[in-house]
Amino acid sequence: MKSNFDKFPTVKIKGHNCIAGWDDIVATLKTIITGKGKNKIIIAIECYHGVDEDAIKNIFQQAILNAEMVHASIALKPSQVIEKMVYPFVTDDPVFGYITPLNIEDFFDAGAIQFLKQKIEGNNKELTIVYGTGAALIAENADLLIYADMPRWEIQLRFRRNEISNMAADNKQSEFSYQYKRSFFVDWRVLDRYKKNLMNKWDYVLDTTQTGFPKMITADTFRYALECCIYRPFRLVPFFDPGPWGGQWLKEVIDLDRSVQNYAWGFDCVPEENSLVFKFDNAITFETPSINLVFAKPKELLGKKVFEAFGDEFPIRFDFLDTIDGGNLSLQVHPLKQYIREKFGMAYTQDESYYILDAKEDAFVYLGLKENIVPEKMIHALQIAQEESVNFEAEDYVEKWPVKKHDHVLIPSGTVHCSGANTMVLEISATPYIFTFKLWDWGRMGLDGKPRPISLDHGKEVIQWYRTKQWTKENIINKVEKVAEGNGWTEERTGLDATSFIETRRHWFTDKVVHNTNGVVNVLNLIEGREAIVESPANAFEPFIVHYAETFIVPSNVANYTIRPYGESESKQCATIKAFVRTENLLDYRIN
Repeated sequence: MKSNFDKFPTVKIKGHNCIAGWDDIVATLKTIITGKGKNKIIIAIECYHGVDEDAIKNIFQQAILNAEMVHASIALKPSQVIEKMVYPFVTDDPVFGYITPLNIEDFFDAGAIQFLKQKIEGNNKELTIVYGTGAALIAENADLLIYADMPRWEIQLRFRRNEISNMAADNKQSEFSYQYKRSFFVDWRVLDRYKKNLMNKWDYVLDTTQTGFPKMITADTFRYALECCIYRPFRLVPFFDPGPWGGQWLKEVIDLDRSVQNYAWGFDCVPEENSLVFKFDNAITFETPSINLVFAKPKELLGKKVFEAFGDEFPIRFDFLDTIDGGNLSLQVHPLKQYIREKFGMAYTQDESYYILDAKEDAFVYLGLKENIVPEKMIHALQIAQEESVNFEAEDYVEKWPVKKHDHVLIPSGTVHCSGANTMVLEISATPYIFTFKLWDWGRMGLDGKPRPISLDHGKEVIQWYRTKQWTKENIINKVEKVAEGNGWTEERTGLDATSFIETRRHWFTDKVVHNTNGVVNVLNLIEGREAIVESPANAFEPFIVHYAETFIVPSNVANYTIRPYGESESKQCATIKAFVRTENLLDYRIN
């Protein structure tokens, strides 16, 4: 059956247009400059990490020949000073660092900034354009502030193509693993803090994700588009990536590139890395990091109680793990709350679950430990396997459980686990998504031909040794409880574990189901049925159609909504899995 999964979802923004292409953008800015009627104009083009700053320079130098171009990097501290400053947060660990408290000002020389300010004030140029990361520090009283943004996923792709360096660095040829680690723990933290301070000052916003074809909207249009999102269901733009254990299910069901060897991951709701795409009246689309919505409208999106507990962070993550005709994931464990806070500076940890979206007959998961194992013996066996490249007999130590479609396996932090081959997992978890301590990776290499990093030193500190076969069976496998039913529908509670702040509810339905956000953001996936329709009982938003396996977000502000089978699934049984944040004792889940 042909896939109906929408790989490029958009949010329609009525009554507004978008400018596309450098020619039209420059022409628009020239008109604005002329309209200001001033003898001297200063423009700041502030850039997020990953933006092609050379392209901005070249375009404006050619289009506006008399403009003075000033690159903000002139005012950076020396590279050796910056490297020494960020080292405590990057560390020597091959995977993990520590969340930095640094701010953008820490990367710049205050004297150099003051010198540039005086130089700009004293020149006789009719137009000065300060561009690059930190431009708004130098041109803090600019006549126009333009913000050039970049989604994290596109940044990662540019790293892989050796097109960009880390912020305030010259390391295009560095290992991707280092570049990503430095970005996650330093660059993106610094620039997100800086972005949030600037958002209300922007005059225009640039989308430079598509190389050579930028788009621009006014900041008022941008704010209006974000405002539109908090009153309707919406989807983020998914992205997919191969891996050493990847499978073939995503290719077929979602209709991905068949020439790629596999797809291991599918990220359908990770607001830190996904994008939102707005579609305007003139049919032009504008891509923006979806985290911008969280920054701009946290209370309306997340709900007051969630915001009070987590701030402007989106705490729920949905993604796909495809091992159909692939291999086992790495044997792994996630850090406990106190450990992740002390070692990495994260305020909450990665409790998660595997919802089995599909499975072959021989599908299984590793979960929990065998009864009566000796911890020291298991750790020693893992060390020998790693150091001497010999096999680790996982089934001597870790319990193996058969799974089938629609099973739900709960994985509180500290539980040894991994999905086995021939399972299609919808992973529902808390957001700190890189904190996986690999214990054993079956002796295989990464796609780059190099060994994948093992984090046994961290892992052995957090394994909960009491979580053996009996405990696992009683506490974290298919803890399904019917909580309500009506005409044509049934609601079940399926998890997560009591130590997690996430609750999940599954609805089976052949007719309309009434939902309410109850003051917290809802994240849902259509886990059964070709398509369904989400509607507002009060016609507060346009009907929203979702397809099989699509994840969508319902903001807290929406309150009442309904879901029913639609189109090809009319009168057939459908099902959704819904995740939301438990509000009782919510602060207990976060380490402050």
